[in-house]
Amino acid sequence: MRFHFIMLAAINLMLGSTLHAELPDARMLANQIDTLINQRLKSDGVSAAPSVTDQEFLRRVTLDLAGRIPTAAERSSFLELDGADQQARREHLVEQLLASPDYAYHTRNQLDILLLLRQGHDPKWREYLLEATSENRGWDRIFREIFQPEDTLSSDVRPVTYVIKQLNDLDALTNNASIKWLGVNIACAKCHDHPLVDDWTQNHYYGMTSFFKRTFRTKQGFLSERFEGLPKYTDIYGDEQQPGLMFLTGEKVDVPTLELEEAALKKLQEAIKNSEKNDKSDPPPRPEFRPRTKFVELALGDQENRFFAKNLVNRIWARLLGRGLVHPLDQMHSQNPASHPELLTELAQYVEASGYDIKRLTQAIVLTSVYARSVNSSAESGLVPPDLFAVANPRPLAPRQLSLSLRVAGRSPEKLLGRMDTQSWSEEREKLEKASEGIAKQLLIPNEGFQIPVTEALWFSNNLSLQNDLLSGSNDRLVGYLKQTESDDKAIVAAFISVLSRTPADEEKAAIQQYLAARSDRREEALQQMVWALMATSEFRFNH
Repeated sequence: MRFHFIMLAAINLMLGSTLHAELPDARMLANQIDTLINQRLKSDGVSAAPSVTDQEFLRRVTLDLAGRIPTAAERSSFLELDGADQQARREHLVEQLLASPDYAYHTRNQLDILLLLRQGHDPKWREYLLEATSENRGWDRIFREIFQPEDTLSSDVRPVTYVIKQLNDLDALTNNASIKWLGVNIACAKCHDHPLVDDWTQNHYYGMTSFFKRTFRTKQGFLSERFEGLPKYTDIYGDEQQPGLMFLTGEKVDVPTLELEEAALKKLQEAIKNSEKNDKSDPPPRPEFRPRTKFVELALGDQENRFFAKNLVNRIWARLLGRGLVHPLDQMHSQNPASHPELLTELAQYVEASGYDIKRLTQAIVLTSVYARSVNSSAESGLVPPDLFAVANPRPLAPRQLSLSLRVAGRSPEKLLGRMDTQSWSEEREKLEKASEGIAKQLLIPNEGFQIPVTEALWFSNNLSLQNDLLSGSNDRLVGYLKQTESDDKAIVAAFISVLSRTPADEEKAAIQQYLAARSDRREEALQQMVWALMATSEFRFNH
């Protein structure tokens, strides 16, 4: 398989095309992933956790591919699928989710967090990301459009948001370009060679900075580059250095000498200044040599370290499995090897050969037995190293996952059924996105070791407007639907399915039946408290 991937990648580079038909399908790649993960488990004498149940798999994969919990109708449709074994049923579900508008919206939301950490709400930037994910653009194309918008999308200013948000801070732009796109954090090499990682020196840091030094924004909102300018630094010995353009691999770019007379250079500089200040000025002159373009070329042309491809694989793997093959995600270097080096290499070659197809790689990973493993709550599970992927890692929901899931959970199952069956679900999803924006803004983006903060708990507890909205007794809300059920028993089951995507255990049902019976004179209020309690559980807050 490795030779097959290498050959496909080489052919793609030569032909500039994606040979999707010759790539292994998702099931074949999933089997290969399982083989390599299980080989490590066997060699370490570790047993893998059993697979989750179908209803647990449904919730997990819907959160990961659609960015929300499944509806009661989707649950029934999946569990009652006739004539299919478990594997076929799960494969069919994954295909449905990947083909739905939800996948593009959720992937857009995840990229917004990855690239800009939701730095303000920029509708144009989010519109661009949604357009890219709806078309399933390759990650390399998105990379080019963001860093070379003047070359790839000359009339579209939306992608420049990524660079513009950081343009006044060259260090931030350099570090984020290296971390988010290449999986390498070189910030510690700014003042001296990296004290802990031999791979990174000051030359690497300032060599990367040189790719962005000349970038500027015109008054009209476009990116362009100046004709001159390279950063210098003083090393620990007090000597001035200028590494020029140097990529993480150590490869340098020869910067052509600018052969212009002083008068001509001054005229260029004045034109550039005018374009920065006057929104009616002519487009600034563009140099033939553009460092930012060279950065993109070197990142995509790196066939030795494959930082770009490996970073993509590592981040998708971490998003779906709770931990990267390289951990932490921004420490991809020789002194921090991957937990499964062969697997990372093969998947990097695969994404290159697929045209950096995020959806294809995602599909393969969620079809693995590794992805479907249960969370082992036994004492022994704490002794299993997390980099073996023997058990599932519970993952806190991202802000929009949680806010969207609250909106879905609070809707009447009957109302959702009617809307999900129409062809206008994309419009409905857009409405849900807008309705959930207010909640999402109040939530922290989870990081490693995340615990629900006190501020979040207090906000939910004291936000009467939110509670009144989610727990309304109107016919289009879950509580309104539960009021009309024939018995408390049916109401409890319907609430658990709508909120937690499962049926209640006997002891859970008995406890809630007792609670509702004691409040039969104020049933709507009791139903509201039951639904709110389910929404406030850690089970709802995490993907597990």
